[in-house]
Amino acid sequence: MGMEEGAGVDKKITIGVCVMEKKVKCSPEVFSAPMGQIMDRLQAFGEFEIIHFGDKVILEDPVESWPICDCLIAFHSSGYPLEKVQAYSSLRKPFLVNDLDPQYLLHDRRKVYEHLEMYGIPVPRYACVNRKVPNQDLDYFVEDEDFVEVKGERFWKPFVEKPVNGDDHSIMIYYPSSAGGGMKELFRKVGNRSSEFHPEVRRVRREGSYIYEEFMPTGGTDVKVYTVGPEYAHAEARKSPVVDGVVMRNPDGKEVRYPVLLTPAEKQMAREVCIAFRQAVCGFDLLRSEGSSYVCDVNGWSFVKNSYKYYDDAACVLRKMFLDAKAPHLSSTVPPILPWKINEPVLSNEGLTRQGSGIIGTFGQSEELRCVIAVIRHGDRTPKQKVKLKVTEEKLLNLMLKYNGGKPRAETKLKSAVELQDLLDATRMLIPRTGPGESDSDAEDLEHADKLRQVKAVLEEGGHFSGIYRKVQLKPLKWEKVTKSDGEGEEERPVEALMVLKYGGVLTHAGRKQAEELGRYFRNNMYPGEGTGLLRLHSTYRHDLKIYSSDEGRVQMSAAAFAKGLLDLEGQLTPILVSLVSKDSSMLDGLDTASTEMEEAKAQLNEIITAGTKLVNDYVSSELPWMIDGAGLPPHADEHLPELIKLAKKVTEQVRLLAKDEEENHTEPSAYDLAPPYDQAKALGKSNIDVGRIAAGLPCGSEGFLLMYARWKKLERDLYNERRDRFDITQIPDVYDSCKYDLLHNSHLDLKGLDELFKIAQLLADGVIPNEYGINPQQKLKIGSKIARRLLGKILIDLRNTREEAMSVAELKNSQDQVSVSLYSSKKEDRYSQPKLYIKSDELKRPTNGENKDEDDDKETKYRLDPKYANVMTPERHVRTRLYFTSESHIHSLMNVLRYCNLDESLQGEESLVCQSALERLCKTKELDYMSYIVLRLFENTEESLEDPERFRIELTCSRGADLSPLEKKDEEAKSLLREHTLPIMGPERLQEVGSCLTLETMEKMIRPFAMPPEDFPRRQFRLASPVTFQKAPPCSSVL
Repeated sequence: MGMEEGAGVDKKITIGVCVMEKKVKCSPEVFSAPMGQIMDRLQAFGEFEIIHFGDKVILEDPVESWPICDCLIAFHSSGYPLEKVQAYSSLRKPFLVNDLDPQYLLHDRRKVYEHLEMYGIPVPRYACVNRKVPNQDLDYFVEDEDFVEVKGERFWKPFVEKPVNGDDHSIMIYYPSSAGGGMKELFRKVGNRSSEFHPEVRRVRREGSYIYEEFMPTGGTDVKVYTVGPEYAHAEARKSPVVDGVVMRNPDGKEVRYPVLLTPAEKQMAREVCIAFRQAVCGFDLLRSEGSSYVCDVNGWSFVKNSYKYYDDAACVLRKMFLDAKAPHLSSTVPPILPWKINEPVLSNEGLTRQGSGIIGTFGQSEELRCVIAVIRHGDRTPKQKVKLKVTEEKLLNLMLKYNGGKPRAETKLKSAVELQDLLDATRMLIPRTGPGESDSDAEDLEHADKLRQVKAVLEEGGHFSGIYRKVQLKPLKWEKVTKSDGEGEEERPVEALMVLKYGGVLTHAGRKQAEELGRYFRNNMYPGEGTGLLRLHSTYRHDLKIYSSDEGRVQMSAAAFAKGLLDLEGQLTPILVSLVSKDSSMLDGLDTASTEMEEAKAQLNEIITAGTKLVNDYVSSELPWMIDGAGLPPHADEHLPELIKLAKKVTEQVRLLAKDEEENHTEPSAYDLAPPYDQAKALGKSNIDVGRIAAGLPCGSEGFLLMYARWKKLERDLYNERRDRFDITQIPDVYDSCKYDLLHNSHLDLKGLDELFKIAQLLADGVIPNEYGINPQQKLKIGSKIARRLLGKILIDLRNTREEAMSVAELKNSQDQVSVSLYSSKKEDRYSQPKLYIKSDELKRPTNGENKDEDDDKETKYRLDPKYANVMTPERHVRTRLYFTSESHIHSLMNVLRYCNLDESLQGEESLVCQSALERLCKTKELDYMSYIVLRLFENTEESLEDPERFRIELTCSRGADLSPLEKKDEEAKSLLREHTLPIMGPERLQEVGSCLTLETMEKMIRPFAMPPEDFPRRQFRLASPVTFQKAPPCSSVL
C-alpha cells in the first residue's frame, strides 16, 4: 500500500540509514543481516523510501551534501564519526530513532551505571576505581586474598572486574580460594570460545580504571533484551560464558539462543532503559539472580539475529513510529496480511530442533517425565584427619591473640592463606632440628615434636592453602595475670591452648572422574529419549536445573564435576562450581539434630559387639532379617577385634619405617622448606594419576609418608586402648576407610597384611556403619527423619511445584481455543497477528492474588520459553531437575525413611514405599559407598484425568555407588581399574516392583510426617513472576 493510494499524497517518507556498511550488508548465510531484513519489510509497506548513505558519504562527504531525509537511523560503531552525524542532525532536523547525544554515555560503563541508577533501574552492587596513570596507588583501594575494598565497601570473591571503557570487552571474574581460586577472562567470541580460565591469576589488574561489582549467580544463563521503542521488548537466553567458555552453535554456525518470556517487572525495566538513554532500538544485558533481575550492560542499537517473527514485529513497530512522527494523520494499523508474507521463506527444522523419540515413560507414549530429584553422595576422597595438641609456645599463643582481636579467652579459627601461612612460619621455627628418636627428651616432648612436624607437613601439603580442606582451631585452656605493657595494672594472658588441625577429605582424581562419569550417565539414561535429549531441553530453557551442595569442599567439587558431565561442559571445575552449585549447609550438612540418638545407638552397638550380646532373633532363620537389632553384624563380631588390631599394627609399623627413611633423606633443605608452585589440581581433585609420584615409590596424591604414618598411628592408638584393654568400635569405619583408600591408591607400596586387614575391617564396617544410624528400623526411622527432615521437606516442595506446574499446563492446553492472547484484541491470534506489545504500567503495579501469596513463598521464580518466537516443536515440554549433593549420613537417613516410614504410628497398616525384594537387597547391601545415589522420577500420564491420582506416579531407584569388587578380586579387569586408581559406579536398582504404581499422592502421605513443613522454611527473598494478563502461556521452568 503506497502513500499515494492510502493518503492522497505524492511523497513517501524517506528513511536515512546513516550507519557503517558492515552493519547492514546481507550475509551469504541462511538469514540476511537483521538490518537488511527489517528495511526490506519496511519498504514492502510501500510507504517509505530507504536511503543508504554508505561509508563514502559518511566518512568523506560534507554533511551539507548528505541526502535529506525525514527519519534517520544512526548509531555508533567502530570508526563512526558521531560528531559529524550530530552536525547533520542539527542541520536537517530529521526524526531520530535513537538520539545521538546519549550514545556517548554508552562508551563509559561508569556513566551507564550512574544513568541506570538515576532512573531507578536495578544494577549489581558496584564501586569504581579511577586511575589517572597506570599502576597508580590509591589510598581508597585495598586488595586482600579474598576481597577488594573500594572506599570502605568490600567485595568478596567471586567478584567481577570491568574496564570503565565500554569498548573494552576484557572482563575478569576472580574466584575465592575456598573454591580453588583463579580468574576467568571473558571476551568477544573467538571461534567457539568466549572465555578462558587462568588458575594461577589471583591479583586484580592495576594498569587502568575499573568497575568492581558483586558476582551474581545466574545458573549458567545470560539474558539479552532487545527493545524496539518503549512498548516492545524481546528477550533471548544463551549459555553464559562464565561456565566453561564454549559457545553453543547450531548447524549453521550461529550461536544458539532461545527466546524467553520477561516478567512484568523486567518489561518495566526494559521500558525505562529505552527511555533513560533515549534509544528506541536498544539492547541490554539482564542478570537473573535469586529471584531478582539486574541490568549489567547497555549496548545501544541491537537487533535480534535469525528470527523472522522478530523481524516482522520490529518492522511493524518502526513503521508506526515513523508514521506517528511524520504522518500522524495516517493510520498505522497493521494490514490484515503483511505484504512480505507471500514471499516468506519456509523455515527448515534444523538438527537441534529434532525431538527423536521424546520423553516416554514405561507406561507408554502418553507418559511424560516431569521431574528428576537425585540425592548423591560425594566421590572418592582422601581419609579425613585430625591432629590435637596442647601448645604453650609464645609464638603460637601470640598468633591466637593476633587473630581473635586480643581477647585472652576467645577461640580462634584459622582458614585463610595469610592466617595459615603465619601458623606455618611459627611452626617451622618451633620444630626441633633433631629427627624423631634422636633427642634425650621424655616421651611427652617427643610426641609433641612429632605432632608439630605433622602440623607442618599438613600445612605444606600441596604447596598452597585452600580453606575448604584445612582449618585450625586454637582454644585457650589456661591463663595467668601479667603486668600490662604500660606498667599500669594487670591483664589476663593465655599460657596454654588446645590446637586442633582438621585436614584431608579431599576429592581425589578418582572422585572427580567418578562424578563426571555419573553426570554423563544421568544425561544419557535418566531422561528418556535420545542421548542429547537433556542437552536439548536445557539449551531451550525447558530444563529447570538447580544443584545444591553441603558446605564440605569434596561435596562441592563432586557437584561441579557431576554438572560438567551432565551438561557436557569443558574446562576447570572452579567456574562451574561458582556458576551452577548453590551451598545449603542447613539442609545437607551436619548430624547435630540427631546427635543424642546416634550416641545412644553407638552405645548399644558397642555393647552388642564387645560384650558378645546375642541378637534379638536368629539372623539366618528370620523371614525379615532387617527387622532385628544390629542387623548386618557378623556372628561373634568381638572375636574379630584382636585380629583387627594385630593387622593394623603390622601396617602401621611398615609405614613408620617408610616415614623414617623419608625423614633421614631430608637432612638437606627440601621441597617442604620452599613452597612449591601453586597446583590447582591438588585442590580440586585431579582427573589423572600423578605418575611421577607413583614411579618414585611415593604415596598417591600429596600425602607424604610422615602424614601417612600419622594417619595409621592415630587409628592404631584410637582403635584399642592397651592400658584399659578397651576397643573403640566407632573407629572401625575409619580403619576400613584407610584400608580402602590405600588398597586403591597405594597398592604400589605393597603393604603386607593390608588385604587381610581390609577384609576384616569391611566385614565389621558392613555391620557397624548402617547401625550407627539406628540399630533397628524404628530407631533408624527416628534418626533418619531428624537428619533428613529439611531435605525431605524440600523434596516434597519440588514434587508439589512440579505437579502444580504440569496441571497448569494441562488446564491451559485444554482451554487454549478460548484464551485471548492479545492486549488490544479479543480475536484469536493467528499467523498475521500484531506483534507482542508491552503491558501497561498500571498492570505492572497490580499485585498478585493476595490469597495465594503465603502459599507461594516456598516456590522459585519461574522463567519461561517464549513459545511464539521459539523454533521448538514442543515448547510446553519442561523437566525440573533438582540435585542434592551430600555426605554418607544423609544418604543413609533418606534411605531409612523411605523404607521404614510405614512403621510410624500414624501410618499403621500402610505398605512400605520399598518393595519386599528391594528390602532384601538393601539388607544385604551394607555400604552406600562414594557416589551412591537415590533418584525420584515423577512421570505424568496425560491420558488420565486431572483428578485421577494415577496421573502422577513416582519411580524410586538407588545405587550403592562405587563397586568394590576390583579390591576383592585379582582378575585382569580388576588390575586395569587399580592401575587407574578408580572404581566403577554401580547402576541403579528399582525400589518398586515392575508394573507397580506409586502415586505422588501416596508418596506425599508417607513422607509428610517426617518432613519439614513448607511454612517452616525461611521466607525466600525471591520475587515471583506476576501473571501476564495479555498472554496466557504454559508455566515453564526456572532459570537454569
